[in-house]
Amino acid sequence: MEKHYDNLLIIYCSGTGNSKRVSEWIVQEAQSRGLKIHVSSYHQFNPDDIAGFKGKTLIGFFSATHGFNMPHSMLKFLFTFKLFKGSDVFIGNTRAGMKLSKLFLPGLSGIAMYFPALIMLIKGYKIKAMYPVDLPSNWISLHPGIRRKVVDSMVQHYEKLTKRFAAKVLSGKRVFLKSFVLLPLDILVAPIAIGYYFVGRFILAKTFIANYNCNNCGLCMEQCPTQSIILEHNRPYWKFTCESCMKCMNFCPERAIETAHSMVFLLLFVLIALVNPYLSAKVTDLVALLFSGSKLAFESLYFVVQWSVALVFFFLGYKLLHYLMRFPRINKIITFTTLTTWKFWRRYKIPSRVSANPHVSAHSDVSAHSQSV
Repeated sequence: MEKHYDNLLIIYCSGTGNSKRVSEWIVQEAQSRGLKIHVSSYHQFNPDDIAGFKGKTLIGFFSATHGFNMPHSMLKFLFTFKLFKGSDVFIGNTRAGMKLSKLFLPGLSGIAMYFPALIMLIKGYKIKAMYPVDLPSNWISLHPGIRRKVVDSMVQHYEKLTKRFAAKVLSGKRVFLKSFVLLPLDILVAPIAIGYYFVGRFILAKTFIANYNCNNCGLCMEQCPTQSIILEHNRPYWKFTCESCMKCMNFCPERAIETAHSMVFLLLFVLIALVNPYLSAKVTDLVALLFSGSKLAFESLYFVVQWSVALVFFFLGYKLLHYLMRFPRINKIITFTTLTTWKFWRRYKIPSRVSANPHVSAHSDVSAHSQSV
């Protein structure tokens, strides 16, 4: 088998294992070609580990999709990455796929591949491929985890497709078709990606709580990729730096981590029904005084004021909620008014083994040159 590259470097961002598993599938294909391989999560990557790379290197960046974009911390990593300038690069993302009967349905990427590809192109790299993988979503703040039987079926299906992609890109071929099939829809959701990046991710970070089942084992704080969970008043507290990777919620052995849906609904109601009309009236008066009632000035100023107030509102509401969760009765009331506490609201993490490939574990090293989370 002809070897187009000498080395393969894959750096991934993964909360519950999807992007990590995809990286391992690609590595398995690379191993059969005799490449020198290193795979690592972005927050554990050490350039010294690839000091032995000689010759032509293919670099892959694979990430979960958060709010139709690549997570902020992974984007920061790309902005600072400068190894092997001029090398071939492929960008991939795992996105919320679904299955309807026997039909596998794709998710949407938004700008989760296009923006990172643009960053690396500007930095002097050659974009060789972009590839989305439609594994199940882990965002159980918004929906229940998918049933295990369906998850296994999707994992088996996309393992085969990913290895076909790997064979092509490792052979030096360009692979872009699948990444552009849903481009019109990705463009439509691009404004959501921008809104999530600048506002939504901070609000979502202020919705996570630890219920009365929390035994302060510290696992969530220890495993948080961005170190965004701290102990405040002897309870886990989520900072604004939270990336909403859902690792803590999906892996907590006590199912103690929840999304405070009741608080979210209450705060949104107060904002929409009471605060926003007041802000609209005040901004209207200010624009009339300073900008002669300009519609553009009103929309721009109102947008900034509205979302700034919303962030402050959620921060203060979250502080109050965190304080109230100290009291057992209130804790139980809040817990039982969240959706995530009920058994039908399943957790999700990619299974360590599925029948299609029983010898591959999500928690095992994939080669002598690999690095696991």
